[in-house]
Amino acid sequence: MNFEEMSEDEIINIANPIMDNLMTASTNIDHASHIKDFTERMKDIVTEDYLQFVCEQYQEEKGYFADRELVAVFKRPESAVIVWKQLFTKAKGEFVAEMVLVHHNDRYLCDHSVVF
Repeated sequence: MNFEEMSEDEIINIANPIMDNLMTASTNIDHASHIKDFTERMKDIVTEDYLQFVCEQYQEEKGYFADRELVAVFKRPESAVIVWKQLFTKAKGEFVAEMVLVHHNDRYLCDHSVVF
């Protein structure tokens, strides 16, 4: 799979549902749902305890995820990086949501994701 050959719209149409699920599962602190589109590397990092800790911390400080707006798609042969402007329900200002999308075993998966 060469992401450089894909259109931005194709990449976004794949990435948005994955990011939507990550945010919903994070809000609900639902580990099984949160990791369903993760690579094995990510599954090893985001344990149930780790997810619980991170979610409780950001929800206390920032609230819940609100609107998200696409900023950029960066294409590489083996992956795409998608960057959004992210808002929260409590915290003022704009934040960055980022995801690295890869293709492995006939599936599109998240190999990195962060909101800061």
